[in-house]
Amino acid sequence: MRHRHLSTLALALGIAILLDVLRVWLPSIITLFGQAAETPAELLGAFALGWFLLALAAPTLVRRIGAGPVGLVAAGVLAVARLALTAQPGGPAQLWLACAGLLAGLVWLAAVAASVPRPVAGLALGLAGNAVGHALLGTEDLVWRGGVLAWSLSALLVPAFLAASVAVRRERTAAPVRGDAARTAVPAADVADGDAGRRMPTSGRRAWLLCGPALLLAGQVALAPALWSAAAGTGSPDFPGLARPGNGALPGALAVLLFLAAALFRAPAGVARVLWPLALLTGSVLFVTGLLVPAYLLTAAGLGGCLALTDTTYDGPAAADERAAAEPRAAATDERGAAVDRAGDDAAGRGDDGRAGARRGWAAVLGMLVFAVATVAYYAAYDLGYPNGWVPVATAVLVALVASTAPLRPAPTSPAPTSPGAASPGPVLPATVRVAALAGLTALAGLAAALHVPPAQARATTPPAAVRVAAYNIRMGFGLDGRLDLDAVARVLRGADVVLLSEVDRGWWLNGGHDTLALLAGRLGMPYVFAPAADPVWGDAVLSRFPMRSGQTRRLTAHGAPTGAQALGVTLDLGGRELAVVATHLQPPPGRDPVEQAGEVAAFAGRYANGRPLVLGGDLNTEPDDPAFAEFTRAGLVDALAPARPLRTSPADDPRTQIDHVFVSPGLTANEVRAPRTEASDHLPVTLTVTLP
Repeated sequence: MRHRHLSTLALALGIAILLDVLRVWLPSIITLFGQAAETPAELLGAFALGWFLLALAAPTLVRRIGAGPVGLVAAGVLAVARLALTAQPGGPAQLWLACAGLLAGLVWLAAVAASVPRPVAGLALGLAGNAVGHALLGTEDLVWRGGVLAWSLSALLVPAFLAASVAVRRERTAAPVRGDAARTAVPAADVADGDAGRRMPTSGRRAWLLCGPALLLAGQVALAPALWSAAAGTGSPDFPGLARPGNGALPGALAVLLFLAAALFRAPAGVARVLWPLALLTGSVLFVTGLLVPAYLLTAAGLGGCLALTDTTYDGPAAADERAAAEPRAAATDERGAAVDRAGDDAAGRGDDGRAGARRGWAAVLGMLVFAVATVAYYAAYDLGYPNGWVPVATAVLVALVASTAPLRPAPTSPAPTSPGAASPGPVLPATVRVAALAGLTALAGLAAALHVPPAQARATTPPAAVRVAAYNIRMGFGLDGRLDLDAVARVLRGADVVLLSEVDRGWWLNGGHDTLALLAGRLGMPYVFAPAADPVWGDAVLSRFPMRSGQTRRLTAHGAPTGAQALGVTLDLGGRELAVVATHLQPPPGRDPVEQAGEVAAFAGRYANGRPLVLGGDLNTEPDDPAFAEFTRAGLVDALAPARPLRTSPADDPRTQIDHVFVSPGLTANEVRAPRTEASDHLPVTLTVTLP
């Protein structure tokens, strides 16, 4: 394989590994470095942004030492960190390993950018490949799975990345540079028009600048398997505004197809400059409004197309004239240029010869800084209370502007002579390889539909005498050690007939992009109803072994609380009689009890039950002696946990507060009330048996 194609392979594998590290690093910020909603969001954001600011030194390092050695060392550190995270260390070791892997990944990007002017194919394949792998694993990453499967696949992925990186380095340094070629080598940044003496604009900067924003839009919307899953079960008339189990792998495969087709196969330039930015902007707006399926399909197509628009040899309006002036000179030196091309890669990272590579490196790290700022800005809103829908839209606007102002003339699609000393732009992948990659990744994404079948709807049973109930704030599935451990969550919930969950995450990029609800429902074998609260993929859920006939959600007024809240009502069929269940997670305003929201939930529950037996529960963020708690008893509900009071549930490792509660309607009695000790979340679950009249 020629080194141009090896570079694409190495870049794709590296992007996939960097995304794996990010899926650990991001949740570690809010579970290990600090605690979301407790540690100031400003401190969490400053810590996160600090690593990306530190990476701004990478282009200078690459220019002084060389892209080859810096890139190889950074690739090694990234690979070691990725393998070490597979051991699931948890705690501070997980946090600092992820930080080291992230920083190494950012330095590696800067080094690769110095020597790869045309990264679009590698970026696209890396993003799509990681998304497909995520879908095949059911959105539970290898680093969280452990066991033989995790180590076996990691042992294939990481060495393949290192081998490709080493092979690229060897091929670029293998051919000796002839004396004349070395002496006459001209830096890529200084290739000038022979008559006018104009400096040739640096190629690849636009594509590298979009690397960070593309990672965010892909991970949050376009290529997010958890989002595919969350969107698949919506639209039922009996459950308006709610989501039930569904398989999103097939429409997700369409998203992969659209993304790769747009990124790897060029549309006519005039059409593409309008079509792809418009699709991207429309998709980002639809995501904010909650129309998830058209959102991720349009965003996938638009993002891929915008990346393709930046795949030009040079980034500037005078590119065509300057390229035409350089071609005779390049053709005359084609034979010796083949040797210089390999040695020129290191020149692309050192001294005055590395100005073009340094510019691409700066573009890469600045693009990743945009990724960090946008990620922090979007998710900090849930602690600070400002609107955040503008963040994905603004990111899409940035991508659209950069892409739509790129030169219309694309880079050559076949090998072209390069000027001596220049980093080789390389051809796009051969058509057969592009078709094979598109077909293979699309088929694998579709295969996930067969591998991960959602739980079937429960069948009607004879009326039970009692129902076992559990209420649990699962903190998105992350334990006190910062690990995603849904097996531990499932262990404490197994045996319950009805489960009320708070802080359910179905694709937040901040938490790694997992569908924790689908993963947990699969472990328990229980179908679910999900209600969005903070945004379309974060909220509350009810799981049941009994058939769920209908559902309803009511958004709660914020009253100054920064995070959105709702009340979810679900009707269960208990073999001819019905039980109304209401799940909620009250969000207190700063320094206040959530009295107003408690009153809203109590009123909603009474209307929804409409005389039927009722169970209401969740993380209510209020103590038994507080006014908000009294709102429920004032509405005629009974404290089901009273026989076991005080029943402290938070924090899980040293319970001091009673903020997780279950209420029942008069006539229902509760016994076997417990708060099992576990550190699978920062709360303890509450479990009880409710006897029916």
